[in-house]
Amino acid sequence: MIPLADLAAIVGIALLCAVVVGALGLIALRIARRSPLLVQVLIVVLTAMLSVTSGMIAVAQAMYLSPHDLLVGIWVSASATLVSLGGAVVLGRTFTRQSARLQRYARDIGDGAQVEPPASFDRSELATLQGELARTGRRLEEARAEVDALDTSRRELVAWISHDLRTPLAGLRAMAEALEDGLADDPERFHRQMRTQVDHLSALVDELFELSKIQSGRLSLAMEPVSLYDLVSDAVAELRVLAAAHNITIKESPRPDLAVVGDARELARVVSNLLINAIQHSPPGSVISVTTRGMDDGTAMLSVVDAGGGIADADLPKIFLAGWRSDASRTPAPTPQAGGSGLGLAIAHGIVKAHEGDISARNVPGGCRFDVILPQVAAAV
Repeated sequence: MIPLADLAAIVGIALLCAVVVGALGLIALRIARRSPLLVQVLIVVLTAMLSVTSGMIAVAQAMYLSPHDLLVGIWVSASATLVSLGGAVVLGRTFTRQSARLQRYARDIGDGAQVEPPASFDRSELATLQGELARTGRRLEEARAEVDALDTSRRELVAWISHDLRTPLAGLRAMAEALEDGLADDPERFHRQMRTQVDHLSALVDELFELSKIQSGRLSLAMEPVSLYDLVSDAVAELRVLAAAHNITIKESPRPDLAVVGDARELARVVSNLLINAIQHSPPGSVISVTTRGMDDGTAMLSVVDAGGGIADADLPKIFLAGWRSDASRTPAPTPQAGGSGLGLAIAHGIVKAHEGDISARNVPGGCRFDVILPQVAAAV
């Protein structure tokens, strides 16, 4: 049995040696902080083994170990050190390979390449980091695709707006020059045409201003209970003349007891934009139907169904992008209610989203159906 005083001395000497060697190891790690991971692992292992060896030598010098026991301890420590260093080399090379793999994954993510997740049975920390990199790569790829789509949409919008502005401006300039030179045989007709072109430009500017407010988050809403029946009836009454000019019938059947929470002015714009879009793309002699119904989840749905032949499946995800048109060679005829700029559906989408609702489109036999879902309130009175 070792006396308590001797045990305390042995522990003190061993702790002192461990502190000194550990401090030297920390200094070595500090110096080698920019070295490869393998070198740092070797320093850690060597520091631990030298702490044990130095403690044994110091205890022997204090006459607590015989020379024979010290020699045995040194050989045991040396053998353990060699094995530990070998294990550290293997472990360090494993870390180095995994680190190189992670660097390659990070480089691939930066280049836009897909990164495969690790095997499901690999539970190591580096495998977890690899999985996070793979998920980050997928999110970045989705973000790149979204940015590319928005950028393409923005370029198309600029092209369409330039075209839609150039056409009426050229007409206004030609008519103004004809009036100025006295070449207009019917000045009143020219004045009416100029007024029509000015109305077209005003509608286009209004749409651009509305879209800018939506995209910048500055759309101000006066939320109140709004009757869907009144929204539909007013919009149909306003556009009935336009529909008749295209030989199109609007059939409305809204429920009189449905009301939603929203801004009446902005929601009226949504219904009008959907109806104008349906009128522009439906053939003469067709029927556009507008219906409303309550949903089991406490929302209300407004549906507009046209007879325009539907939309290509590849184009359905794009129809609510600003400036999108189903046919790049076709420009809808300008009307006082719409500038034909391709902004109507984008504006409707932004307004509905601002109301925390949803808007979608799908093909139906002979045409396309647009559904608007909004939070429902008690029946309107």
